[in-house]
Amino acid sequence: MSLFDQLNEEMKLAMRARDKPRLGVIRMAISAIKLAKIDNQAEMTETDILALITKMIKQRKESVAMFTEGGREDMAANEQAEILVLEEFLPQALSADEIAQLIADAIAQTGAASMADMGKVMGILKPKMQGKADLGQVSGQVRAALNA
Repeated sequence: MSLFDQLNEEMKLAMRARDKPRLGVIRMAISAIKLAKIDNQAEMTETDILALITKMIKQRKESVAMFTEGGREDMAANEQAEILVLEEFLPQALSADEIAQLIADAIAQTGAASMADMGKVMGILKPKMQGKADLGQVSGQVRAALNA
């Protein structure tokens, strides 16, 4: 079952259960996918959908930080609840060891020797890690490995 189909099935289950908060988050994700499909004028692949859900989670994490800083714990709690629903649709996260191994493999595969080769390494890692790891942190690890 594709991720989009899974979202639609979960939407139906949330509707039957009358779980309005969950239903709202799932509908928002489906809407974002459909909008991206229209904007790109192409079908959304699983990788595209994972990237979109990851982006939505990142936006909500930033909102949680801002709401917490502003003393709006109620709004931060709402955003945190949305994050939990969205994270259900991501694949299992990679462990630190798995990430390190993928980085080492990508560096060896590209023959990267300096920071100038970082784009090549990230180009290989991004499809393998999309939705499974924070690519910002992976980028930092790649940078550290190439500078070592």
